[in-house]
Parts: sequence; C-alpha cells; structure tokens
Amino acid sequence: MLSYLISSSWPLGSCSSRKGLNGACSVHEYTGSFQGQSVRFKMTSVCGHVMSLDFIGKYNNWDKVDPAELFSKAPTEKKEANPKLNMVKFLQVEARGCDYVVLWLDCDKEGENICFEVLDAIQPVMNKSSVKEQSVYRAKFSSITDTDIWNAMNRLGEPNRNEALSVDARQELDLRIGCAFTRFQTKYFQGKYGNLDSSLISFGPCQTPTLGFCVERHDKIQSFKPETYWVLQVKVFKGKETPLTLDWSRVRVFDREVGQMFVNLAKTSKEAKVESVSKKEKAKQRPQALNTVEMLRVASSALGMGPQHTMQIAERLYTQGYISYPRTETTHYPENFDLKGALKQQSNNPIWAEEVKALLSAGINKPRKGADAGDHPPITPMRSASEAELGSDGWRLYEYITRHFIATLSQDCKYLQTTIDFSIGTEAFSCSGKTLISAGFTEVMPWQGIPLEEAMPACERGDTFTVDEIKLVEKQTNPPDYLTEAELITLMEKHGIGTDASIPVHINNICQRNYVTVESGRKLKPTNLGIVLVHGYYKTDAELVLPTIRSAVEKQLNLIALGKANFQQVLQHTLDIFKRKFHYFVDSITSMDELMEVSFSPIAATGKPLSRCGKCHRFMKYIQAKPSRLHCSHCDETYSLPQNGAIKLYKELRCPLDDFELVLWTSGSRGKSYPLCPYCFSNPPFRDMKKGMGCNECTHPSCQHSLNSLGIGQCVECDGGVLVLDPTSGPKWRMACNKCNVVVNFFEHAHRVQVAQDSCDACDASLVAVDFNKTRSPLPAGETQHTGCVFCDPIFQDLVELKHATMRHAMHRGGGARRGRGRGRGRRGNPKKPKDKMAALAAYFV
Repeated sequence: MLSYLISSSWPLGSCSSRKGLNGACSVHEYTGSFQGQSVRFKMTSVCGHVMSLDFIGKYNNWDKVDPAELFSKAPTEKKEANPKLNMVKFLQVEARGCDYVVLWLDCDKEGENICFEVLDAIQPVMNKSSVKEQSVYRAKFSSITDTDIWNAMNRLGEPNRNEALSVDARQELDLRIGCAFTRFQTKYFQGKYGNLDSSLISFGPCQTPTLGFCVERHDKIQSFKPETYWVLQVKVFKGKETPLTLDWSRVRVFDREVGQMFVNLAKTSKEAKVESVSKKEKAKQRPQALNTVEMLRVASSALGMGPQHTMQIAERLYTQGYISYPRTETTHYPENFDLKGALKQQSNNPIWAEEVKALLSAGINKPRKGADAGDHPPITPMRSASEAELGSDGWRLYEYITRHFIATLSQDCKYLQTTIDFSIGTEAFSCSGKTLISAGFTEVMPWQGIPLEEAMPACERGDTFTVDEIKLVEKQTNPPDYLTEAELITLMEKHGIGTDASIPVHINNICQRNYVTVESGRKLKPTNLGIVLVHGYYKTDAELVLPTIRSAVEKQLNLIALGKANFQQVLQHTLDIFKRKFHYFVDSITSMDELMEVSFSPIAATGKPLSRCGKCHRFMKYIQAKPSRLHCSHCDETYSLPQNGAIKLYKELRCPLDDFELVLWTSGSRGKSYPLCPYCFSNPPFRDMKKGMGCNECTHPSCQHSLNSLGIGQCVECDGGVLVLDPTSGPKWRMACNKCNVVVNFFEHAHRVQVAQDSCDACDASLVAVDFNKTRSPLPAGETQHTGCVFCDPIFQDLVELKHATMRHAMHRGGGARRGRGRGRGRRGNPKKPKDKMAALAAYFV
C-alpha cells in the first residue's frame, strides 16, 4: 500500500530510492508537478493496517477480568498493528516538512480505514496549510496500470470518513463480542474436559454462523433415512443401430407392486412407437463478469485452492499488475471500461492467442448485464503472463481469470437439442440428445462445453422401434454430501455473513480452531467439538449461530458506510443486544455442558502421569490434546504449558521455589528446548517475570536452571533476547535465544560445557568453560579444556555456527523483562527485516 508525500520547498533533483528506517518499506523520491507547481514527491508504503484495536493492558488478563465487562466497561485503544515495524515513527519521519498527502490505499472500506490511520500518524508533523487550502487527497483506482494511475491522479478526491467508521464499528463489535464469549467458554470447558483438542474455544459473530452452516448439513446427513424406489428401465433399437435407453415419464414410484404393474402394462407391446420428434436450438449463456465470490468458488471447486490461499495469490497478482483489484462484488463492467484494450493484451499469449485474435477481428460481444455494487469493476487480467513468471498456483488462478474474461466477451454456446417421445403400451417414455452448433465461449472454457453424445437416430412420428428390454430397477435415495467450500461461500454470500474480503478469513478460522476438517474435494466435515458447540448454541440461544442477527448487523454497518446511520448508535445498540445474550448464555451454560459431557472426557480422566505436583507430591497427568497442560487431580489444579512442542520430564529435578518437578519443552532436534517449572510458568514468582516464561527467562538469583546461571550474552539478532545455554543439548551443544528463534551451535562433541562466573572484558558476555574429549579436541597442542568468550575468543571463532530454530508454530510465551548476564557484541548478526509488502499504490504524501 503506497503513499505520496509532496513538498513544495525541496530542491529539484533526480529520482532516488532507499529503505525507510523500519527496513520494511522503500521510499522513492523524485521531482514532478502537482497543482501547477514543481514539487518533490516522496512515495512510500505501509504493510496492511498501521493500527489495531485492543483492550487496555489490564483487561487482557483472562484471570482477573469478568468477560461481561468487555461489552462496555473495558476501554479500548489503538495500538501499532506490528510494533516491530515502527510504522508510525517511520511515517512521521518521512512526512515531516511535507505540504500535501495523496493517499493511494486499496479502494475498499479497509483501505479507507487505513487512510485515516496514516493521517492520524502524519498530520501532526506535516506543514500546516491555510484554512481554505486542501492538503489531503485520495486517489481512486482499480488496477495498477499506467492508464488507471494517471486517471486517478487527475481525479483526486477526499478519503471517506463514513466508510472508515464502518470498519471501526466492525472491529470494535468483533473484539468485544468475540473476546467475551471466547474467554468465558474457553475457561469453562477447558477447565472441565481434557480432550477438546483445541487451544481456544472461540466464538465470532461471523465465524460461528459459518460453522453453523457446516453442522446443519452434517445433521441432515446424520438424520437422513434412505427410501427405496423403483424405475422402469427400457431399451429400444432400430435395425442395427445402437440401442437407446429411454427415460420413463413417471420418473419413479415408491411402491414395488405399482412399479411391477407398469412393467406388465408396458410388456403388452413388443414395439415402441414414436409419438413426436422435436428439435430446438438452445444456447448456454456465457458467464457474467467475475467478482470475488465467484473466483473463490471456482478456485475451491475446480482448482482445489482454499479461499484464504486464493485471496493471497490474487492480491499478489494485483500488486504485480497482472489483474485488477481482486475484492469486488460487481459483475457489470462500466460503460467506459476499455474491454478491447484489456483483450488486446492477451493477443500474443500462445495459449489463447487464436481465440483472442478471432474475437478482435469479428468484434467483441457486449458482456452480459450483471450487478453493479458501486465498488470496483469485475476482476480482469490487465497484462499477459506466463507460468514461468507466476509460478504454479499463481498461473492456475491467472489462467482461470483470463479465460473467464475472454469468455464474457465471446458468443453464447449454441446447440441443437433433439427429443423423441415414445409410447410402449400405455406408458410414455422419451430420450434426448444434444448436437453442438457453435462452441462460442466454451472454446476458452472447454470444461463448460457440451459433452459429446452419440447422434440421435433419424426418425419421424409413427416410426416404430423394437423393445430390447423392460425391467424394474430398485434404487435408494442418497443423503446430501458435506458442504464444499464453494457451497459454503454461496451460503455466506446469500445470508450476508462477512464480506467478499472477510469470507476467506472466517472459513480459515473454523479450520484453524479444529471445528471442521477439509476432506478430499474441499468438503468441510465438522469435528466433534464443532458439532457440540453448534448444538449447544441451538439449545441456549439459536440466534448466536443462525445467520439472521449477523446479517442484520452487516446491513447496519453498510448504512454507516453510506452515511445513513450513526456510528455510536449502531455500536451501542448491537453491544446491548449481545450483552443480554451473553448473560443469558452464561446462566444457561449447563445446557451446552450436558452435550459436552456426552462427547468429551473429564480432565481428571485424561492424559498420562508425567511429573510430580509440588503441593501434594503426587503425579500430575500430562494432557497432550490442545491446549497441552498438566493436571493434578488430587489438588484439582491445571497448569499451562508452552504449545506446539513436546514435553518430557527433566531429570526429575525440582524447582527450588515450589518443589514442582521441572519439565522440558522442545520443538524438535533442529529446534529449541528449555526447562520450566509448571507452577512458575502460570504463576510468575518475581515482579519482572510474566506468565509463560520458562527457566531460560527466570530471574532467580541462584537457581542452576535460571537465566542468571545459564545466560551467556545478548542475542545477535533481536532486541532484548538473551542467548541461554541449553544444558540438555550435548554432545551437539547449543545456546538459544529466549525470545526469538536464533540458535547458536558450538563445541560439537565436547564432553562438558558450562557457563563460568566471569565475564568477557571486551563485550561483557559470560565466559564459557569447555571440556573436550581427548580424541576430538580442536584445541591447540592437544589441550582438552579452555575457558573463553564465544563472541571474542579467537580459539572459539571457528567452533560457533549461527542458525535459526525450526519451530512448528510460534510458541506461546509471555512478554516482560528479559535480563542477560552480559552483552555479546563480537559476532553480532544482521537483523532480519521484513520484506516490502505493497498491497496497492496507496498513500502518496505530497
């Protein structure tokens, strides 16, 4: 997402490019003309939302805050969406001294919201304009092409405050409602059941109705009772021609004796008489122009790509200039859209050049009239590409978009349908076939083509065919299949659940939460947890899972965007409704709990014995299902553990503070590992510690497992992290950062590695004492022992190797102070910086 900052006071010069202070966003500077004056342009970008909404600090404590307070009492604040990027500071540095800003964020509601986030950051440092002079401009565009960009620059407007407010309202509603329900039901059910296998029992105003559609289909499958029915199967032939299979006009009967009666009636005749022959020319309509929902549907059903993945690829194709803006509800091209120009771009692509040139020479067909949602034109290819340029999935999606576009400008597919009606005895039968007249759009969309069929026999009324067989065939009705992603997207669009931009996110969420699994054919099968949750909502308050209430909220949010509804009134009214629902849900939780009891095991009956409790000294059970945790059934206490790794007993050693046996968390042989005390992990013993800290962050002054005993030096990549010796890693010794995924391998095959009490004079890192095996010692003169600094000691230099740990997912960890015993400056690495992420030409600071 890009921005122009413009200053009228800078000296003219040539174009230059550089990285901004955050290392993530490039800044391009050049001279040009704006509002009739020579100016210096600065163009830069942001990485998605600059700010995110969250509760103030104390209300993020699940243990100390009643979830009911989150509806109104808990204050919210805007925080930097990614603090590591220092986006606000970066924008302010670049905007200082500028006179105008031209915002080129994505042209949708989210983009409009980001416009005002950028403005909030930069306006305090920009040059103050006169009261009458406009200093903020908004560019509206749908693709990153020269023509679109020039047109947008020549028709600058202002950012839309109402659209930005509708996003603010959605964010606050989703935060307050989602967090309140999620915190309550997560704490309630995870405290009672051990095999839920989900780290978060989440609720979302859009997410939950999305899950409801999947469970509704599951319930229909489970309750389906097959019915037996019978059909008459008849084959006739004429001369030596291939027999025809006829369709019975009654279709089917549900009584076998009745079916047998019709068979007997038909068998009274040995011939089938032709009653009529009709031939009709029919057309299969070309598709309407492509919008987001249709693209997601086809990508899932035909390309096997999930909605979230599809949108990521579409956004990349857009930012690289291959397609127009991929988030649109419109299926109608505006009158001034250059369809011919877009088509000409494809005339040299060898895959469909022949069809394109034929269209251009014959004249393009006006696209079918579609729906104009007033947002962006339909998704259109903007320039030619090849598979080598785009990669496998990128090419497959681009190929579909392009073929769809060419098809919208092509002729309809025309075919001749021949139907022959027969009578056998008193019963009527028929058969029909299709013959292609003109392929039309199916030339470029062959999967939509008319299937090849054997030609119908030439005949006319009064002709007779010989009956080959007449028999009664028994069949059964079949249950519906599980919802596919494509079908779910259709339902969400129909009921107004989510937007074209958020639909993929909601589907991805129910998969990530282990509420549904994606089966072959992109079918969504609800898990036991997903089924029980939806059934529980139906028992307590069906409106929590039905699409009606969220659909009504979405309509109110759209009214805010149109300036027809008041932001505060919509927000307060919706929160009041859900607050009442929340209190009723809490009072009625036993209804859902009754279903949980049937499906899941009590926490005391789950898991296997692992380590001893420091209070009762009995074994606690390790519950491996998400979220992994330890439970003492005697004390009825549950202790959190780090997630996404393996837990094992740590040498039966105990914490000196509480006598709990330590456990070791590891992310695998190529990852990190560290010991932790189960009690301290959930109940930090010192003020400078927070929940989720292991022994590698513990500030105990004398414990042999603590940071003070094993910390070596400051991390070579991140700020605030400390490299800590992993005492379990021998003989492939290593130290790992207690904050990021940096791992330093050193002293392979050493017999012993210990952190010494002394520090390095040069860099203040703790010295390390190494004892090598005689046969494998790399030390000079056959020495086996050496004490030195891993950063500065020349003897150790070739024995230290920096790597990055292989992590299954981001670890669950706490924040807070992290203190090392020293600072390692000798072998400092270059910090990894995020890459540019330019989702669209976005904010021009002028």
